[in-house]
Amino acid sequence: MAAGDRAAVPGHIQFGDLLLGPATPYRWQTLTGWEDSPGLDSGTVNRADAHGAWPGRLLAQPRTITVDGLIVRAEPRAVGTVVRHLATATALRDDELPLVIRLDDSPPLLSWARCIRRSIPVGRGYAAGVVVGGALQFEATDPRRYALDEQLVAAHLPMAEPGLDWHLSPGPEGLLYPLDFGTPGATGALVVVNEGDAPVHPVITFRGPLTLPSLTNVGTGHRIEYDISLAPDDELLVDTAAGTVTLNGSESRLYTVTAQSVPENAFTLPPGTTNFAFRAAPGEADPRATCSVRWRSAYW
Repeated sequence: MAAGDRAAVPGHIQFGDLLLGPATPYRWQTLTGWEDSPGLDSGTVNRADAHGAWPGRLLAQPRTITVDGLIVRAEPRAVGTVVRHLATATALRDDELPLVIRLDDSPPLLSWARCIRRSIPVGRGYAAGVVVGGALQFEATDPRRYALDEQLVAAHLPMAEPGLDWHLSPGPEGLLYPLDFGTPGATGALVVVNEGDAPVHPVITFRGPLTLPSLTNVGTGHRIEYDISLAPDDELLVDTAAGTVTLNGSESRLYTVTAQSVPENAFTLPPGTTNFAFRAAPGEADPRATCSVRWRSAYW
């Protein structure tokens, strides 16, 4: 089941397979922590010999999202089953599930979270099939919120265009138009657009055959590069969020990083448009070699 595939109307909150909101047994009244900025760790240091401070980095803390005023409605004999379904779907777990929230007609946003608190008050209305005043609290270790749609761009290594073959004999009326200049060459350029307001970590895939694959941010000069040779069926996957480099889905090749590379988790897509250049060892231009970048736009 795809993340957010059931969050169809404003007011829907989908956590894994659990759906809250309109046309469900679970209604809610207030949501906090979703549109709020996350907490911050500040690296600002007070000046020792002057007023003010030296500005330091601001690093976002995990995001806490609270759903208050939870109302559960069911048939009197079925309320226990409905409450148990809610409890099972929000049970304590080690991994995070997709949390998708649609507040209005704008596209919903996605985070990955765990439910860390559940309150289901049992009052006099329970036997009649009504629970009022419940609450759910989620924690997202990554405080950014993401677009549901994942984007992908790819490029081949730079290759020159073959151009017009001037040795062809013209027809009886001269050259025939339109002229055939051959298959267009490749530039190795990739254009990535992060439509959000937060930097995002992309997933980068190099496919062989090629040696010394690299991807460079044209604007900043930041590069990731690996001293490795990839066969035609090889795939080198770089997860910049996890900081991993994996060959064919299982074998770590993080040790192949070159001295020209920045740390993987520092290779991010800032808000806006970023231009990248895909390159390999000098002289390589196999048309089968590719580099792809996969990402979701990110929002604070």
